[in-house]
Amino acid sequence: MTAYNAPIRDMQFLLHDVLDVSASDLPGRSDLEPSFTEAILEAAGQLASEVLAPLNAVGDSQGCVLENGVVRTPEGFKAAFEAVKEGGWTGLDCDPEYGGQGMPYVMGVATGEIFVAANMAFNMYQGLTHGAYSAIHAHGTDEQKQTYLPKMVSCDWTGTMNLTEPHCGTDLGMLRTRAEPQEDGSYLITGQKIFISAGDHDLSENVIHLVLAKAPGGGEGTKGISLFIVPKFLVNEDGSLGERQPVSVGKIEEKMGIHGNSTCVMNYDGAKGWLLGELHKGMRAMFTMMNEARLGVGLQGYAVAEAAYQNAVIYARDRLQGRAVTGVQNPQGPADPIIVHPDIRRALMDQKSFLEGARALTFWGADLIDRGHAGDAQAEGLVSLLTPVIKGFLTDKGFEGTVQAQQVYGGHGYIEEWGMSQFVRDARIAMIYEGANGIQALDLVGRKLALDGGKHVMGFFEMVKGFIRENEGNAALKADFLEPLKAASKDLQAAAMFFMERGMKNPNDALAGSYDFMHLFGHTVLGLMWGRMAVAAQNALDEGRGDAEFYRTKLATGRYYMKRQLPMTATHLARIQSGSDTVMALAAEQF
Repeated sequence: MTAYNAPIRDMQFLLHDVLDVSASDLPGRSDLEPSFTEAILEAAGQLASEVLAPLNAVGDSQGCVLENGVVRTPEGFKAAFEAVKEGGWTGLDCDPEYGGQGMPYVMGVATGEIFVAANMAFNMYQGLTHGAYSAIHAHGTDEQKQTYLPKMVSCDWTGTMNLTEPHCGTDLGMLRTRAEPQEDGSYLITGQKIFISAGDHDLSENVIHLVLAKAPGGGEGTKGISLFIVPKFLVNEDGSLGERQPVSVGKIEEKMGIHGNSTCVMNYDGAKGWLLGELHKGMRAMFTMMNEARLGVGLQGYAVAEAAYQNAVIYARDRLQGRAVTGVQNPQGPADPIIVHPDIRRALMDQKSFLEGARALTFWGADLIDRGHAGDAQAEGLVSLLTPVIKGFLTDKGFEGTVQAQQVYGGHGYIEEWGMSQFVRDARIAMIYEGANGIQALDLVGRKLALDGGKHVMGFFEMVKGFIRENEGNAALKADFLEPLKAASKDLQAAAMFFMERGMKNPNDALAGSYDFMHLFGHTVLGLMWGRMAVAAQNALDEGRGDAEFYRTKLATGRYYMKRQLPMTATHLARIQSGSDTVMALAAEQF
């Protein structure tokens, strides 16, 4: 049985020492005093440790079952879902007009990490509902909001997003699901969708599907796609549930991981739906949901790795094997704990330094989203640039972290009873869904770099330069943090310049280097995060406040990242600058 404890001290450090959330003039921020946020995080952590984490292995072993058209979730999930609802966690950062608590998104992300780390598959039921809520909140009519949002905020009704079809995944212009207009203003939706997470289950009274489909007159490609609200049960005028729609589960997919979540094939056979947003402009509305989901998937990538890391640390402290090369560390025992060995320390430090940097990046991304919602166009543009990095880089490295954690266990890590296999299997999907990471890299290089004339990536470069200038007088940090960050930023700028010079002449040169660029960007932005955390930790030490041991540990972890991980930017730059000739050298039949 694995264990999980919420990293509340580290979260508090980010919220208050780094982001200084309570000092912001954004709506809802003045309430976020340290004692208040700590109480929220501790309550979430208790629920996660005592209720959700013990069900993680249960969900993995039992999975979901389709019985006579009804999807049954694993034992204990229903009671746990009710506990989450009763605590108000499903509406923490939702609009108070519809029953939410109105807290900033950054608090929703912080508690979201805790719940994901404890039980990723379980948390997807409410996580997907939040995304559907956001799309309706942003693009729905007043009537649609009043009809659906209160029940979705409470998770009495849950939500889904229906994009993928058997013949098309990323290329949504090929989708075949049709929407036929009716005289009453509704549409009849017919088609099949696959890979629909939380597509159906026994946790809520109703499931509100958001479905991409093509209505007449839209033309070819994605420009002809519209988005529709298709409830499992129709909703009567008084808000009660009406008749069951012709929406059914074809099957539950057999998956590598996240067995506790019902990933469904959904069949729509003339189900009634209502247009969400503008006709033939469904991608605009769907991207409201997808952008939030992509940050959430990035969070999944490192949150599962956090849970795996915590268990690897416990094992490394307890497992006795061999003696430290510098002398016996456990003279009362037959061997020393494996945590004394440098290679185990390397594996744990790789994980720890990534996880704390990833958490900082995700919290910062959530902070930018809060600022964007308040009308800050610069913040909105920057988080749009960073979204594919957060999704792609954090899930790649998060999966790598779960494998490292499993490796710490040796052969026991490969045995199911120890639970490490589940972390690896669950984390793997985060690299694939909500846009596979290769697509995230293409989006970053092909769209986001040039967004608004390149203003946002140039703004990021200036942000890094400004941070270095502001702190270059700090002798304690200059060599260990500022100089490595400066070198990484130069590598990132050189890569961007290469794309500008070569991309128009030979687009393959840019696309062949896109994945390396995503990782180069990821390392650089984590370098910036570590720089900011180092400044905050050093200031706390200089001022003699707080837990000195925590701050010294933070600085030591940051130095590890800057010396052992950040130099990878040079490798990624070299790969990018090699161009596409070697990548495209073979004909298709030569593979």
